[in-house]
Amino acid sequence: MLTISEKIMGRAAGTDARAGDFVLADIDCAMAHDGTSVLAVKAFTEMGASQVWDPDRIVIPFDHIVPSNKEATSVLHRKIREWVRRQGIKNFFDIGDGICHQIVSERFARPGMLIVGADSHSCTYGALGAFGTGIGATEMAEVFASGKLWFKVPQSIRITVDGALPEMVSAKDMTLHIIGKVGAGGATYKAIEYYGETIADLSIAGRMTLCNMGVEMGAKASIVPPDDVTFDFIGRRGSERNGKSEGDGDGDGRGYSPVYADPDAAYADELFFDVSDLPPQVATPHAVDNVQPVDEVEGTHIDQVFIGSCTNGRFEDLKAAADILDGKKVCVRTVVAPASRSVLLQAVRAGVVETLLSAGAVILPPGCGPCLGAHQGVLGEGEVCLSTANRNFKGRMGTGGFIYLASPETAAATALAGEIADPRGS
Repeated sequence: MLTISEKIMGRAAGTDARAGDFVLADIDCAMAHDGTSVLAVKAFTEMGASQVWDPDRIVIPFDHIVPSNKEATSVLHRKIREWVRRQGIKNFFDIGDGICHQIVSERFARPGMLIVGADSHSCTYGALGAFGTGIGATEMAEVFASGKLWFKVPQSIRITVDGALPEMVSAKDMTLHIIGKVGAGGATYKAIEYYGETIADLSIAGRMTLCNMGVEMGAKASIVPPDDVTFDFIGRRGSERNGKSEGDGDGDGRGYSPVYADPDAAYADELFFDVSDLPPQVATPHAVDNVQPVDEVEGTHIDQVFIGSCTNGRFEDLKAAADILDGKKVCVRTVVAPASRSVLLQAVRAGVVETLLSAGAVILPPGCGPCLGAHQGVLGEGEVCLSTANRNFKGRMGTGGFIYLASPETAAATALAGEIADPRGS
């Protein structure tokens, strides 16, 4: 009678765990990036800790403000690099290696793991059947010191999606559609489990897009039960990095087991969607659940298009955009940020980067890029961006900007038109 989350929490806590219980759980993997590791290390030091509980289970990627935008940032980067060396943390990824969630998914996440990240979109790891969740920097300091953290076991929502996605409609459109129906707070502190033929047909990249945005409904975690697609990805992900075999990338050999819900598991709610006739979707300013079909906003003027982020910066996203842009020219500034070095290398080898550059796009180093409005692709007062990222609240990409969220396909069509465009007409 247990959900996936109850089983993972129970295994990590070494006890029977039911929704609503408070448990002290062992953490399998902990991640903090350049933006949050600074605060986590500060709290770690202030609590009197001197050595992390297990340097092999800590992952530190630099992805948010990379390369450094000013001297103060460089100083903070240097402090973390020094701390990482002192602690013997091997899983450190410097500028250009990629976005934290992409790196953890490419190299570390496995079904059944309990993974915490000092970033709200750590729910991405549910694409691989893990319980991934975001925590605060001070909580991460406690994890660094003890390897444990208190949790309230969440209730779960079961979402079933059926139907074949139509032409030029992708996982991002489906995700926005679900968020629009559930609402920005409709899954607060719940874990979402995804089922159905549409989910089974998604690639890992598509599942990452779906799970990544679970937090935009307030979810604590969002999980796709592992299947052959999952196991195939894990089996080959090491061999695809940098064009050579490096093993699975776990680095620990602990052999985490896939976890599945019991047939009679108790859910807080069950929702059903059919996406057979779903048109491309767009989330309009300034709320992620303000979702409309593309034809409702078609023709809206756009100043910038952004393709990338931990939501849609993977190879298949870049390729989807390149297929639309091939042999054509964009008429607004178009910024592309691959999610990782391995994604960029794959895109280079496949000719995707050449296509994007020939179309007039700008390629940024792997990383978060314009998504957080820190130093790349910041919007000016009153400017409008069509973005493949995950958030569109006011000030996200510049204090006076307006953000529309959509798929890579819609982004590419929009880049060609200079206004929001339906990719089905491209």
